[in-house]
Amino acid sequence: MFIKSLTISSETEIIREIKFRKGINLIVDETINLDETSTGNNVGKTTVLKLIDFCFGADAKIIYTEQENKKVSYNLVKEFLEKNKILITLILTENLDNENAEQIIIERNFLSRKNSIRRINDNDIQEKDFETELTKLLFPEHKNEKPTLRQIISHNIRYKDENINNTLKTLSFGKDVDYETLYLFLFGCDFNNGNEKQKILTKINQEYTFQKRLEKNQTKNAYETALSLIEEDIKILDEKKTNLNLNEYFEQDLDKLNKLKYQLNKLSSEINKLNIRRDIIKETQQELNHSVSSINLNELHQIYQQTTKLVGNIQKTFDDLVIYHNQMLNEKVKFISKELPQLENEINNKNEQLKKLLKQEKELSNLIAKSDTFEDLQELINDLNEKYRQKGEYENIIQQLNEVEANIKDFNEQLNIIDNELFSDEFEQIVKNQIFKFNKHFSSISNQLYGEQYAIKYDKTINKNNQKLYKFSAFNLNFSSGKKQGEISSFDIAYISFADEENIACLHFLLNDKKELMHDNQLSKIAEIVNDNNIQFVASILKDKLPEDLKNEDYFILKLSQTDKLFRIEKK
Repeated sequence: MFIKSLTISSETEIIREIKFRKGINLIVDETINLDETSTGNNVGKTTVLKLIDFCFGADAKIIYTEQENKKVSYNLVKEFLEKNKILITLILTENLDNENAEQIIIERNFLSRKNSIRRINDNDIQEKDFETELTKLLFPEHKNEKPTLRQIISHNIRYKDENINNTLKTLSFGKDVDYETLYLFLFGCDFNNGNEKQKILTKINQEYTFQKRLEKNQTKNAYETALSLIEEDIKILDEKKTNLNLNEYFEQDLDKLNKLKYQLNKLSSEINKLNIRRDIIKETQQELNHSVSSINLNELHQIYQQTTKLVGNIQKTFDDLVIYHNQMLNEKVKFISKELPQLENEINNKNEQLKKLLKQEKELSNLIAKSDTFEDLQELINDLNEKYRQKGEYENIIQQLNEVEANIKDFNEQLNIIDNELFSDEFEQIVKNQIFKFNKHFSSISNQLYGEQYAIKYDKTINKNNQKLYKFSAFNLNFSSGKKQGEISSFDIAYISFADEENIACLHFLLNDKKELMHDNQLSKIAEIVNDNNIQFVASILKDKLPEDLKNEDYFILKLSQTDKLFRIEKK
């Protein structure tokens, strides 16, 4: 898919209609006499990239909040977008040269709830289904939850720091398993269990957390050793008890009381452990939710403001990944919360049992206290009570640790089944072949741009939990440090060529910010390469940083200035 047009409109007028072309598409400023008070920043260049990202599901706040501090908003822009009911329309097309080619029309506005507009091809889509519907249209063969649409297109839309500065690490909250699933997908290595693998790893991590909590004071072996010694102490105390001169019923009453104490202590320990497990699940929920809500919007806003003053319109923020992250987290929260109702019910039932046992204990204690030999037994009873309390506590901890170990073993067995396929010789050979095919494009493009050859490699690694992963990374074939901006652009261009060759669905446009960081020669070569190939390269850049051969009106799709900013708010 290519970008055909981006339209900014109100209910009464079209504010901007930006038409895109094949090859190089430049968004520049035309500010005259640039000085300290007259710059090419803050005119809306990067915002164009953000609006496109917004149409792919990014949060609306990326348009009017500071990139580094999302709690700070550009109220003038926010009020303008909402008050004027601004509608953003993005049209994608299969072929820019054919007016009858298949199109995807995406429409979004900045209002909420019932006033919100979120349409695809004239169909209103609920927020929770938006990414799914887009994925069906853009990547119809992709049937799995992972990688998500936001992950797949993260290298196509580069305006945030992690996208601008990293070739492969383009996910805001990406873990190694996320990148493994993503790049196996991108390189055409068919693997349908990536989502299941991530779920299993989440469960394993939760069990390890519970295990660490249980073993906070001592290891399982220490508890087992202590339990054996306690049982021996109880045996000795019981022998002393049988030698006491008791009344006819005292032995039976005392035995009942000891057993009751044991039941009470064990039941209390069970309730405590159930509460711990429930609390861990709730803490996990809070941590997952906090991963979304703790993003500091104010700081992002400040960085955006500072950056745009220096560079221009920054296209992409963390917000476009926030939706992906929220959805992923919501699924994880649902998964780990399944056990809660059963836990709550079990805790309530055991508390009721505890009340009954406490009542029985009180009655038996009062009965025994009336015995003439109670003073002789008091110390012995106290010792037995303490030993039974410890016995119940340690038995319960050991039981919980056994369950955790069994769960981890079971989950690892499930993981091994997946890994047996993923790391088989046959599948690894597929990975090698696909990486080799991609590297032919990658090294060729990088050689054209810089006279240096870059390549992608993979390593089979084992993480701290002894779990196997494919880790992908880029490197210079000369094993020198290379040029990061060139590496990134070479990768993005090479991937489109590779995907076309392999008949892998992909977006044929690349959105880039801060291209003034790249040397003139390389920028000109990029323009030459994308103009000669089936690629659409959109870049926001300060006009005075353009090489002479790119100062061509045919390459400019949008010209902005301090007197004619993107939303033209100053003219309203």
